[in-house]
Amino acid sequence: MRTPRMIAIALAAVLAASCARAPAGPAHVSAPEPGPAGLGEIRLATTTSTDNTGLLAVLLPPFERKFGAKVSVLAAGTGKAIDLGRNGDVDVVLAHAEELEEKFVSDGFGVNRRRVMHNDFVLIGHPDDPAGVAGAGSAPDAFAALAAKGAPFVSRGDRSGTHVKELELWKAAGCNPAGKPWYMEAGQGMEAVLAMTFEKKAYALSDRGTYLSMAGKFDLRIVCEGDGRLFNPYSVIVVNPAKYRKANYLGAMGLAAWLTSPEGQAIIGGFKKDGKVLFHPDAVPED
Repeated sequence: MRTPRMIAIALAAVLAASCARAPAGPAHVSAPEPGPAGLGEIRLATTTSTDNTGLLAVLLPPFERKFGAKVSVLAAGTGKAIDLGRNGDVDVVLAHAEELEEKFVSDGFGVNRRRVMHNDFVLIGHPDDPAGVAGAGSAPDAFAALAAKGAPFVSRGDRSGTHVKELELWKAAGCNPAGKPWYMEAGQGMEAVLAMTFEKKAYALSDRGTYLSMAGKFDLRIVCEGDGRLFNPYSVIVVNPAKYRKANYLGAMGLAAWLTSPEGQAIIGGFKKDGKVLFHPDAVPED
């Protein structure tokens, strides 16, 4: 007797093979009209960066058309996205905070975790760089300089992957900014934080993708980048059907297969803003 897990794995293999046979590259793929036995509604909890940049708007429609699916997106910080998975409120999670992801899986709430893509974090600030941190030798050095000068800093403050990374960098710098008058916790998504950073002539940590996608809206510059500590990987995790029997496990496995297929990866690698790649595919080597 074939178990639901065996069926899901077989379906994922079929989907991956189907994606692999399709021509890679175009964001909008022509496909036959889906039949009645499609994958149905798939609830995806993901980060604000994948939504705000516009990536999902080009990545999900071809999948939906090809496999008779409807992906309902709940965009939040990674901490909230994982909480939605932990509570059984979604079928699949796309996140970018490795420690939180690993705990989600080790606690038995997530399965079949796969790397999808990466970009990096950047420290941004007013074009004049009033705190003079652009010459810092490393990301922790830059954060230490901000603390030493009491430079205004806008934090996500929302348990997102960006917030988790920011806290790691303060710790590496030997600083605790909590409660300091220059440290502002927004409790909001990246776009709102960029707006506050611009308005207050402050500094903030951003994923590069969101920064590039919003570059025309806010006059902010990168003052620190390139440190290996700023690496920012994204993974897809399917909610464990053994915990939540009503989860759309087949649909979630299908979406995970699509995101890591040659076609899905080609869409990710081809998604650009002003000629710049916002996310680099990890599941399939780039050409």
